[in-house]
Amino acid sequence: MSSAPATAPRLRDWLIFLAVPFFFSSNVIFGRGVIGEVSPFTTAFLRWFFSAVLVAPFVVSDWRACWNFVRQRTALWLILGFLGMGICGGVVYWALTLTSAANGTLIYTTSSLFIILFQRILYGRAISRLEVVGMVVAFSGVVAIVLKGDPAQLLHLDFNLGDIAILVASVSFAIYSLLLRDPAAREMTSLSLFTLIALSGALVLIPPAAIEVAQGGMLPASLTAWAKIAGIIVFASIFAFYCFTHTVRVFGPATAGITLYMMPPVSIVMAVVFLGEQFEDYHALGIVLVTGGVVLATAPLEKLRRRH
Repeated sequence: MSSAPATAPRLRDWLIFLAVPFFFSSNVIFGRGVIGEVSPFTTAFLRWFFSAVLVAPFVVSDWRACWNFVRQRTALWLILGFLGMGICGGVVYWALTLTSAANGTLIYTTSSLFIILFQRILYGRAISRLEVVGMVVAFSGVVAIVLKGDPAQLLHLDFNLGDIAILVASVSFAIYSLLLRDPAAREMTSLSLFTLIALSGALVLIPPAAIEVAQGGMLPASLTAWAKIAGIIVFASIFAFYCFTHTVRVFGPATAGITLYMMPPVSIVMAVVFLGEQFEDYHALGIVLVTGGVVLATAPLEKLRRRH
């Protein structure tokens, strides 16, 4: 399975690439406080069920390809929902009730590393020096942000069961990203594929969500809670996963995974703008390193080789 894009990326493709971290990071803004008002797996189920319902009318014309995919690749369909929406949805929300956002951000960002490693192990994809350098620089920026510019903070990172769950989610998202390149999945439009995976995710989340409710789990009981869930559905779900799916198709999973490195600085900027949080010096350092690393790791290698 090749990870190279079938055609040269256009301006629209690069704009979608840049939009991915903004939409994923909106989960931090809209999701602030939701876990305290709604149970984790219930939140994840509502997120993906309503995402599928809202997008479904726009993919009716592609119903034949969707049905063929579900009928012929049922296992792949359910696995994508389980990995991308089940583990990377409900499990992550649950894990964040046990661990800090700093730990979660640092661990989840390793998805990009797992994507490249898995491609190397499973498909023999070569890892270029520029990619390695870009990954190291970008990851250094992530570390600078979560450690607040103080290496001594490493001594205070208390890893627990929540951290292990985030690591599992990181590996799951890497596998999910690779599976999106399956030829059968590429027979549909990005929006159609997203709708099917959201539906699959909602289905696999029914059992844990039902157990939560049966055990007295929290349901959204206020307009504020529903507003936060609506923001998660529209921006952090529909827009984010559609753009990420499109990015994987155009640039390949390794390059698409680099967008995860952009999430910490983007989250910080959004928190400053929308939540009024303080911008610190280490934030600036992290943003420079992360952005520079992404530019290096996603540089058009063929053009660089031609120049040299």
